[in-house]
Amino acid sequence: MQGGVRNSGDPSARPMSGQSESYKPKAKSAAAQRESEGTTVPKMAATKNAVGGKGPCGGRVDEAGKREGMAAKSGSNNPGGRKPRDKVRQLQRRLWAAAKRSEGRRFHALYDHIARGDVLAEAWKRVRANKGAAGVDKQTFVEVEQRGVDQFLEEIGTELKEGRYRAGVVLRRYIPKADGRKRPLGIPTVRDRVAQMAAKLVLEPIFEADFLPCSYGFRPKRSATMALEVLRKQGAKGGHHVLDADIRDYFGSIDHDKLMKLVARRISDRRVLKLLRQWLEAGVMEDGTVHRTVAGTPQGGVISPLLSNIYLHVLDVMWTRHSAPLGTLVRYADDFVVMCRTKAACEQAEARIKAILARLRLELHPDKTRRVELYDGKEGFDFLGCHLHKRLSGAIWEKEGRKLYFLQRWPSQRAMQRIRQRVKELTPNRRCHADLRDVIAELNPVLRGWGEYFRTGNAGKRFNQLDTYVWQRLRTLRIKRKGRNLRHGEASKWTRESFENLGLHRLLGTVRYPKAA
Repeated sequence: MQGGVRNSGDPSARPMSGQSESYKPKAKSAAAQRESEGTTVPKMAATKNAVGGKGPCGGRVDEAGKREGMAAKSGSNNPGGRKPRDKVRQLQRRLWAAAKRSEGRRFHALYDHIARGDVLAEAWKRVRANKGAAGVDKQTFVEVEQRGVDQFLEEIGTELKEGRYRAGVVLRRYIPKADGRKRPLGIPTVRDRVAQMAAKLVLEPIFEADFLPCSYGFRPKRSATMALEVLRKQGAKGGHHVLDADIRDYFGSIDHDKLMKLVARRISDRRVLKLLRQWLEAGVMEDGTVHRTVAGTPQGGVISPLLSNIYLHVLDVMWTRHSAPLGTLVRYADDFVVMCRTKAACEQAEARIKAILARLRLELHPDKTRRVELYDGKEGFDFLGCHLHKRLSGAIWEKEGRKLYFLQRWPSQRAMQRIRQRVKELTPNRRCHADLRDVIAELNPVLRGWGEYFRTGNAGKRFNQLDTYVWQRLRTLRIKRKGRNLRHGEASKWTRESFENLGLHRLLGTVRYPKAA
């Protein structure tokens, strides 16, 4: 990978980026408690277990978080001692551990955990951080906070416990896509988003115990960078052919009955299954008209990414068990590729993928799915916002006279178009009279966020191009402000450095190897 220089090797480094904490318990120190510690365990045997004692099977996952009081608290009572463990995180780890220990276990006592006050409070915290628009009831986060968050969460918890909760209709909106078309987006109400997040907090650890390493999208401690790194390494090991796959209308084609059967493999709690079914069949409101849904999950729903991964977990399992020798599957939600060593293997992989998707009542998009030959840099493909292409290592050619190609990546053409459009929106000509430092203050978060995502690739050239574009936009604002009063040669003073001195973030020079990033 490169910053401002050519890549002279093919370093392999594990990326450190991630989305959230892992459910897998960390290595325990001598001072760490066992999971069985946290309540008082009777020291003497008894014919009937005392309150807080271990059951005959040694597990208490289904009762996690219900015990209160001094006897149920873990850690020191000393205010200066260790902080108490987060109950929600503790619940998640215990659920994950129980699911990992027994692959066939079905969990039957989960609904009460979803309605717990601390789970709902954590759900609110995450939903609030994600922001988002109001749903069909037009209730905003600000209105909830003015009325009282505690009361709001208490009402949701009461409705869930008493069985009175009913999912609301999803508001349909459309967002523009890079190809000019529009993507449908479902916006649940704030109330439904909190309930869905609470369900996700409880259900996700169970299914995380089953998900395979080839899946990277919307999972704790997994990221797009990790998926891209797998492809880079496989490309250096002889991966010369790629099946660039696209599922036709995936989120609108998910079969509800099949999805619920897949969920029921792990969840036997009927109230939880009924809750999920409500969200799937809630319907959407578009132009004032409500349409009932018989298939698909709304993009924008908090629970949708988890349900999406559960559905395509079938693809992961069947590929890993029966087709792994053909190539390496790398999947990020519904976007996936298969990297193969030979053209024949790539063709066979496409046939296998079609057969697996047919069992899920899905199909590959005939116009967007293609086979790509990477050998000697003949072709490239776009994946997760990056363009991946093999490039000759100039250093090895100069030193050893060998032609050795490495798979490199940089922002795709679409990614460059989108960021330029965003910069243009933040620097319109009408802002020429605004304080330039205010304009830069709005630009910097956008540039930093975009740069953070792409900086682990070979993005030096593209970073320089975007730096130039931003500089030109700001320079244009200054010229526009001066108007007729612009003196000869004055514009030449407004260099990149002059804007950087005002605080403008510079992308060039920020490229890092994944390990260093």
